[in-house]
Amino acid sequence: MLSIKDALEAVEGRWKLLILFALSESPKRFKQISKEVNGITDKTLSKELKSLEANKLVLREVHDTFPPTVQYSITPHGLSLEKVIDELHFWGLLHRREVIGK
Repeated sequence: MLSIKDALEAVEGRWKLLILFALSESPKRFKQISKEVNGITDKTLSKELKSLEANKLVLREVHDTFPPTVQYSITPHGLSLEKVIDELHFWGLLHRREVIGK
């Protein structure tokens, strides 16, 4: 039971799995993530990225440019959720078809 609680705390909320799904394709800058994760505010995205980074699911890299650029990528630990995210994605498609009929 504790393991499931730990897992849920790491990816809890409306946005974390969507952010990880967006980053699973390739590393992205903040605004790119913001555009892909439709409906998230910048403040919430910032908070969620910090939480994902604290849980070692996302890596934040600051590049020495002017102005400084920041890029986010999914870590190997974050990639270990790939099967879970894929299954949720496919289940969501089936669920949408079942409930909405599309």
